[in-house]
Amino acid sequence: MSRESPPARPYRGVSQDERRAQRRSQLIAAAIQVYGERGYRQATVKAVCEAAGLTERYFYESFANSEDLLIASYNAVTYAVFGEIRASGVSSGATRAERARAMLRAYFAALQRDPRSARVFLVEIRGVSRAVDKAFDTSLRAIGEEVARIAGPEAGVSDPLLQAGVVGGVIHIALRWIEDGYAPDIDSVTDSAMRLVMVEPRPALA
Repeated sequence: MSRESPPARPYRGVSQDERRAQRRSQLIAAAIQVYGERGYRQATVKAVCEAAGLTERYFYESFANSEDLLIASYNAVTYAVFGEIRASGVSSGATRAERARAMLRAYFAALQRDPRSARVFLVEIRGVSRAVDKAFDTSLRAIGEEVARIAGPEAGVSDPLLQAGVVGGVIHIALRWIEDGYAPDIDSVTDSAMRLVMVEPRPALA
């Protein structure tokens, strides 16, 4: 009869699962740094592992391949930024315009504060593979639905195509802003995005 392996002993009070989760977090943080500095296509597993201070065997403990790590890195950046955007919208004023402005400003501020994360969020995710594109599209859909829920209930912005158009338009404004060296200032770029976001949807013709 086969015997079950004994459970791994904690190392310095930290369980094996906790150590594995910590290594995964280290690799994601290192990937954001390396992708932001070199670009995803110029990065290697070895470079990410070196930045994380880990050997390559630990990479394959958490990730199937580089694309898997790119998706995890993208999601980490995306949902951290989105958490800031959502908090800004919820805590801002009562009107749609006040909520929209607060959320847009929080978005642009996050991109400007951490250019490496911004590159992963907006540039490196595009065109790598179908799996990566799917992760990108899934996140945009979720963000569009939540932003519409917080920022635009009075306007009845429930059309998923309209949501996609607004989110995509704001992303293109952000890309141009980054390419231009974060110019003009954050208030000006927020004003530009507001003109897109605040377009009222017209009811369908009878």
